[in-house]
Amino acid sequence: MKTYNHYIGGQWVEPAQQRWIDSIDPYQGKPWARIAQGCAQDVDRAVAAASKALREGPWATMLPTERGKLMVRLAELVTKNADRLAEVEVRDNGKLMAEMRGQLNYHGEWWRYFGGLADKIEGAVMPIDKPDMMAWTRHEPVGVVGALTAWNSPLLFIAWKCAPALAAGCTVVVKPSEFASVSTLEYAELLKEAGFPDGVFNVITGYGQEVGAALVDHPDVAKITFTGSDATGARIYAQAAQTMKRVALELGGKSPNIVFADCDLDKAAAGVISGIFAATGQTCIAGSRLLVQNSIKEEFTRRVVALGQTARKGNPMAADTNIGPVTTPAQYQKILSYIDIAKSEGAQCILGGGPATDPALPGGQFVEPTIFTNVTSDMRIAREEVFGPVLSIIGFEDEKEAVEIANNTIYGLAAGVWTENMGRAIRMSKVLRAGTVWINTYRSLSYMMPFGGMKHSGIGRESGMEAIRGYLETKSVLMSYAEGAPANPFVMR
Repeated sequence: MKTYNHYIGGQWVEPAQQRWIDSIDPYQGKPWARIAQGCAQDVDRAVAAASKALREGPWATMLPTERGKLMVRLAELVTKNADRLAEVEVRDNGKLMAEMRGQLNYHGEWWRYFGGLADKIEGAVMPIDKPDMMAWTRHEPVGVVGALTAWNSPLLFIAWKCAPALAAGCTVVVKPSEFASVSTLEYAELLKEAGFPDGVFNVITGYGQEVGAALVDHPDVAKITFTGSDATGARIYAQAAQTMKRVALELGGKSPNIVFADCDLDKAAAGVISGIFAATGQTCIAGSRLLVQNSIKEEFTRRVVALGQTARKGNPMAADTNIGPVTTPAQYQKILSYIDIAKSEGAQCILGGGPATDPALPGGQFVEPTIFTNVTSDMRIAREEVFGPVLSIIGFEDEKEAVEIANNTIYGLAAGVWTENMGRAIRMSKVLRAGTVWINTYRSLSYMMPFGGMKHSGIGRESGMEAIRGYLETKSVLMSYAEGAPANPFVMR
């Protein structure tokens, strides 16, 4: 097995306490690499390197245009290495090679987009109401950013968080999930190859309660950006407040996929399956609640079940695999427990409903794609995030009831609407409490579009022009050019 150390100040650095963690291949169920188990001392060193790069050296004086050129160069390197990085990510978290290769081929667009924005961060001259005075604003990097990424799409989150941060002139310390750190460490080499100065991008690996907590507490970290569960996000939010840090949180979801009788049923069925079974349901935007108009509920349910039955489980490296393993043993057990809870609450299981028993599947972490009907909105399966391939079907009568059911959740990350009625589509997009509303599509993301949630689904936005604003401070400058005697020093001007 290859052993990976921390990446600090452009160098590979052994953990201060000489401890390592086995990284497990979810498909094989066996260790395939070792990562450093960090501690507060390692975090101190990484933050010091990031702080130094922010205040001194090439990065501190680099023109925004030059920062943008480095980012474009990185985009080219990521695309060049897409297959290799995708393979590492599949080994790390068990997602499908077909999806990860697509993500990595698209990944560079975030760096190109934000690289292009780097020299377009403009202040303004203000028409101030004071005589003989000039006033203007300028935007400056917020400082050192601590980026805590989740295990389901580590490199996608690197692009979402680090591209706008670096375009703004910040430096970053990344703490990837202990379950999927290797791809981020491999990625660090590409920033060095692209020419980013030492200390601009640092990676500390280890457990959240050690490394993550130390990063959130560190007085020299100005902002924390986190992707994960709402429970962990709430703890980070409270913890970060102790040192007055800025916080961006991309958290969980219980997203509704709403199907009206006037839609294209085949396209809607494909969208529903994509929304819940793609990525083995291990995605914050999973359309885990299928809301179907009662007049077509029986027919549409048949179509969804028939399509779900075609999903092939197997080696995530294989091109014809549709469902891969669950990434961690704890998540595997959590999914199975929710299936049991749904059955005990009276939901009817019409597909799957337990662990996959095919002896040809190694590792022991496969769950059958599962569909429940006879679900009501008060059931836990309809209210709590499962983060697995488990779909709940709920009927509704009309638009009003669909909206009531859809919004009856603490989450507000995403929603899907399937209809051929343009007026209905626009009305639904206005009243659904979700950060992203997809109409006649699902699970479509772009570097140009802001992404984030409402309610317990988070704070702030990633991607699009809004993202870069979260990494900037606004400074107001007022300059007097008045002549003559000084103004009364005891009166505010």
